[in-house]
Amino acid sequence: MLSLFFSFSSHSATPEQITYIQTIAEQYIIENIEQPAGGTLEAKAANIDSRIFASDCPTELIASSRSTNANASNITVLVECPEDNWKTYVSVRLIRTGPQATLTTSLNKGEIISAHDVTINMVDLQRLRRQGFSTINAVIGAKVKKNLRSGEIIEQNDICVVCRNDIVTIKAVKSGMTITTKGVALSDGSHGEQIRVKNSKSNRIIDARVSDISEVTVIF
Repeated sequence: MLSLFFSFSSHSATPEQITYIQTIAEQYIIENIEQPAGGTLEAKAANIDSRIFASDCPTELIASSRSTNANASNITVLVECPEDNWKTYVSVRLIRTGPQATLTTSLNKGEIISAHDVTINMVDLQRLRRQGFSTINAVIGAKVKKNLRSGEIIEQNDICVVCRNDIVTIKAVKSGMTITTKGVALSDGSHGEQIRVKNSKSNRIIDARVSDISEVTVIF
């Protein structure tokens, strides 16, 4: 925790006090909000009205917030000095960057994504409209569901590893044993997503998770 003494002002906060309050708020965010996997988190405190009262707090300032939502664009942090009975609220903007699978070539609807079609870029996660993919392996072999341009971030709704009406291999795993059969996907799905599949032999409809290209797995 930073340690700094303010010069006393009985009327309004000094520029040094304002800066310190902002620093405390930003530090609180960095220490309490989870960073994106493989990415970075920055915190930028908004301007504070210099007319607020702040004293030379005899102890460290206390910061707190009702929100720890890592996906929020802004979080309000309460900074206070209980000993001198003052507090102020600081709006802090979160800047989250993370790895996202991005196309290096344009693809048409129905084409399969290969390794040379995609790369990983660090992007501002707040600008993502929908969930993307943080690894290349998550999208290689997937079929694109619409025309996509080079430079676009691949979102989950853009692709399917298993697509509706695809013939798939159903892997049934129980007590270390695996049995396979064929089926038909009744909906689109990406890696790890649960979809409905119709067993071609029994005509039974089951829930299974997408485990690979044209493959789903059921664990009993």
